[in-house]
Amino acid sequence: MRLPLVELHLHIEGTLEPELIFELAERNGVDLPWGSLEELRAQYAFSDLQSFLDLYYANLEVLRTRADFATLTTRYLERAAAAGVRHAEVFVDVQAHTSRGIELGEVLGGVHDALQAGERTVGISSKLLVSFLRDRPPAEALAVLQQVLAGPIPVDGIGLDSAEVGYPPELFAEVYALGTANGLRLVAHAGEEGPPAYVWTALDMLGVERVDHGIRSLEDDALVRRLVDERMPLTVCPLSNVRLRVVDTIADHPLPQMLELGLLVTVNSDDPAYFGGYIDDNLAALQEAFALGAADRAVLARNGVEASFLDEAGKAALYAEIDAWLEAQP
Repeated sequence: MRLPLVELHLHIEGTLEPELIFELAERNGVDLPWGSLEELRAQYAFSDLQSFLDLYYANLEVLRTRADFATLTTRYLERAAAAGVRHAEVFVDVQAHTSRGIELGEVLGGVHDALQAGERTVGISSKLLVSFLRDRPPAEALAVLQQVLAGPIPVDGIGLDSAEVGYPPELFAEVYALGTANGLRLVAHAGEEGPPAYVWTALDMLGVERVDHGIRSLEDDALVRRLVDERMPLTVCPLSNVRLRVVDTIADHPLPQMLELGLLVTVNSDDPAYFGGYIDDNLAALQEAFALGAADRAVLARNGVEASFLDEAGKAALYAEIDAWLEAQP
C-alpha cells in the first residue's frame, strides 16, 4: 500500500520528458536542435531559474494540438498514480502557448480532457489552475483571464509563476481581483528567488490562499509568525530547490526547520522532468537526508490534503486513507 499523496505544485509543461519531446517532435514534424536523447539530457544542468526557463520554453515547441496536451497530461497522471498521488492541482502556462500561436482551447481542452479521464482511469481527482507568466505584461495576463472566463473550459483557479525577481506580485493585482470576482482559487509563486516582501504582497495585495515555494519566508520572523498563525500553506519543491541552486543539497534544505516552526509545508515536484524526480522521489530524497519516519511522511501527506482545494468530504476520505497507511506500517 502506497502512502496516499496530494500534489499541489505541478506545472504540466514541466512533466515533458525527453522521450516525449522526441515523440511529439516526430508527430508534429518539429526539427529539434538536439540529435539524440543524450544530447538533450546534457542541457539539464541549470545554474539558476532563468537557465531552466530557457530550456523549458524551447522544449514547448513540440506541443501543438489538443491531442498533444492530452498526451502530456495523461503521461503525468500515469506516473503520478504510480507515486501514490490521489489528487493533483495542476498548473498550465497558457501564455507560453498562446504567445506562439496555439489556440487557448487547444491547450486547456487537451489538459482538461486528460484530467477528466484521469479520475476514471487512474483514480486521481484534480483541479486545473491557469498560471500567468510574471515576466510578460500584466495586461496580457488580464486579457488571457478574460478569455478563459468567457470560454467553454472550466478552470478552478489562477497562479503566478516564471522569473520572479523584478516582477513583484502587486503588478498582477487587477488580474487577481478579476479572479476573486469570479470565484477562482488564488495561489502565487513567491519567496523562491524573490525576497520575503514578495510573500507579504502576495498575501495582502493578491489575497492568495497558498504560497508556492515560499522558502525565503524564513528570512523574516514576523512573516513566519503570520504564516503559522494563518495556517497558510507553502508548496515546497525540494529537488527543484536543489537543481535551481536555491539550496546546495537536499541535506541543506530547510524543510525540517519549517516543520519545527509550525509552518504548513507540503511536498511537491514542480517540474519533475527537469528537476530529477516526481513527488515520491522528492519524499524519498527527504527521507534519506533527514531520516523521516512513517509518522513524519504521514504529517507531510496530511498537510497536502489540508492545503488542497478539495471539499471537506474529499479531505476526510484522504485523511482516513493516510491513517490506514500509517497503521499498516511496521
